Amino acid sequence: MQESEVFSTVLFTLGPVEVTDTVVTTWGIMVVLALACWLISRHLQTQPKKIQVLAEGIVTAVEENIEAAMPQYSKAVVPFIMALWIFLVLANLAGLIPGLHSPTRDLSLTAGLALLVFLSVHWFGIRTQGLKRYLQHYLTPSPILLPFHIISEITRTVALAVRLFGNMMSLEMVALLLLMVGGFLVPVPILMLHIVEALVQAYIFGMLALIYIAGAIQSQQLRHEAKQEQMQSPTKTLSQKVTQADKDNEE
Repeated sequence: MQESEVFSTVLFTLGPVEVTDTVVTTWGIMVVLALACWLISRHLQTQPKKIQVLAEGIVTAVEENIEAAMPQYSKAVVPFIMALWIFLVLANLAGLIPGLHSPTRDLSLTAGLALLVFLSVHWFGIRTQGLKRYLQHYLTPSPILLPFHIISEITRTVALAVRLFGNMMSLEMVALLLLMVGGFLVPVPILMLHIVEALVQAYIFGMLALIYIAGAIQSQQLRHEAKQEQMQSPTKTLSQKVTQADKDNEE
């Protein structure tokens, strides 16, 4: 097994910048997605054809999954999570094309995606809750927990990148080893394994990103609602006492 068959290789250089096959494949996927979105949205019809029905089915399925996790802010998160899911599916399946490798087998790409999720979590949290109220949860219930909150943010981002990279790398290595041992006698099982694993890994990565974003938004919302209830409870208690006293006087 050659090292270039597993790890990314440099295809050409642009001055001091080395362009690997991961970069080329990633940009190719983005171009294909941009063209597909442009073509589908350009020819929308009231009586949709098969391609439009497929696209609408994908959008509906993604929206239902997101609404189940965070119904109140689903519309704001749908574009990001949908783009992430579709890109990961195509990137993971790119290894099935002869001469190409899945760009997600490269740690640099999975680290970039994990960093994008990390930034998106805080972006959506600040956007919905405000900067001050969002940052307060790092000091809740005690400022002593601030280092642990920061460590948690870093470790889950690293785990998100390493999980996808390790699974896709091991999948391609297993496929290459089986092809070396059995030749083309076992192509169908390997193909099915690759497809299933690619879809599962894309779904897991997107769901974890959705859970992190939902946690950043809803946890602050719940704390704010609980705080408002605590502030209003003395007033409610007093009003209930006054009402009860009025009833006693009438009797």
